[in-house]
Amino acid sequence: MPFGHREGATPLGRWIAEQRRAYGAGQMSGLRAKRLEKLGMVWSVADERFQQNLEAAKAYFEEYWTLCAPRSAMALDRSVGQWLSNLRRPGALGGKEEWKAALEAVDADWNPDWPLEWQRYYAVLREMFVEESALVHVEPGVTVHGMDIGRWLAKQRQPAVWAALSGGQRERLEAVGVTPLTPTPEPEETAKASTAPVNAFERGVAALTQYKARTGSVTVPRGHVEQLEGGREVRLGVWVMNQKSRRAKLPADKLTTLAELGLEWAAAEGVA
Repeated sequence: MPFGHREGATPLGRWIAEQRRAYGAGQMSGLRAKRLEKLGMVWSVADERFQQNLEAAKAYFEEYWTLCAPRSAMALDRSVGQWLSNLRRPGALGGKEEWKAALEAVDADWNPDWPLEWQRYYAVLREMFVEESALVHVEPGVTVHGMDIGRWLAKQRQPAVWAALSGGQRERLEAVGVTPLTPTPEPEETAKASTAPVNAFERGVAALTQYKARTGSVTVPRGHVEQLEGGREVRLGVWVMNQKSRRAKLPADKLTTLAELGLEWAAAEGVA
């Protein structure tokens, strides 16, 4: 006979299952329930698994600022992306309002009415807004988590794309200061302004040149806005920051222009 064996002994797993059944049916005294809870008793296996996965979801959110994870996403060695995808299926929560509330407490937009990929881009944009207040000037090439946020933002501001967004999507973009682009001017208006800088880079160079001539410096406060002749405003501090972040991708002629203005990092990049 194996050591420790007792005739008629009940396997522990079966005994625990019986305690859970009795607890769920209201057939267990409060004293007994408290004694079991002190030993670490979990009354619902489903609730225990949910809490474990929720901790992984929280870890994912801390890094990516959203629970709209791709299905392949992992966190704390758990397939958090697939888990969240399963919970988004109709009826998957099974009336568990406390589960829904717990997810919304982490990310109110964990199950949006629009594409999850859109929400992932927006989450980065929203996080950038915490650090910067001039997001409309984030240029294509500004990349976070492998996503070109500048290019995505430019697309959202296109009038046709903006009109196709849902009210909830536009509301979220407006909350971080993003608005659609204004229509292009009439031909006669364009002709009148033909001597003005024609693209964002040229406008930035013109604004920095003007700023340097006035202040004698190219060190621009991040929030500074320079007004060009004709009333055109350039968020110069953000523009300089964007050029610096994209310096490795800037062509040689642009780096030369920036270096000639006195931006030392542009000269260093050109040498490299």
